[in-house]
Amino acid sequence: MAAAALMAGGGGCWGCGARALPGNGRLALLLLAARARGALSGGRLLCTATQQKNTGQNYEDDQTHPQNGDKGQPNSTEKTLIEEKTKLEGQLKDLTDKYKRALADTENLRQRSQKLVEEAKLYGIQGFCKDLLEVADVLAKATESVPKEEITDANQHLKSLYEGLIMTDGQLQKVFSKHGLVKLNPIGAKFDPYEHEALFHSPVEGKEPGSVALVSKIGYKLHGRTLRPALVGVVKGVE
Repeated sequence: MAAAALMAGGGGCWGCGARALPGNGRLALLLLAARARGALSGGRLLCTATQQKNTGQNYEDDQTHPQNGDKGQPNSTEKTLIEEKTKLEGQLKDLTDKYKRALADTENLRQRSQKLVEEAKLYGIQGFCKDLLEVADVLAKATESVPKEEITDANQHLKSLYEGLIMTDGQLQKVFSKHGLVKLNPIGAKFDPYEHEALFHSPVEGKEPGSVALVSKIGYKLHGRTLRPALVGVVKGVE
């Protein structure tokens, strides 16, 4: 009580009261005053700490609420990145498609080129073979024109000439076969417009209509491709 009264009285009265008390009383009074000042200081510090704590919580709440509010909506940077990602994905898809198309075109070109090279190897001699066919035709006519009854030992020169023509024709046919050139002699076969050329149609007794009755000129095929169609006469059905 004395300490409270002295504190309430002011600074000057505090010194006067303290000097008016005896020695022990003065000491006790000083201790009480020190405790009272400590309590006041502690109260101020507690208030200050409480205010700082509240201020820090409010700041955290202020920082948290905007983040929670923006969580569902991307900001401008994220939107830009998303748009750029979508654009790059579209470009990648377009380039991939063009790359695949280029590969397919290149493969098709390679196959066509390879086929052309193979055909050139097979049919490069086509023109030369056509010219040689005329030679083969002349040899065939020459051998057919020689009367068989004249080929005797008494006519040795004609016999030797005939045998030479036969050997030449045989050797020429071997060369033709070696390079894939084969004869087309379709006598009695079914007429094929891809291999035969009909010169006439005529009914022939005992022959099936549509079959080849006569071969006027032998045809040839080069590696399965018709080089020259055979000139034929076709059997016509009786009406």
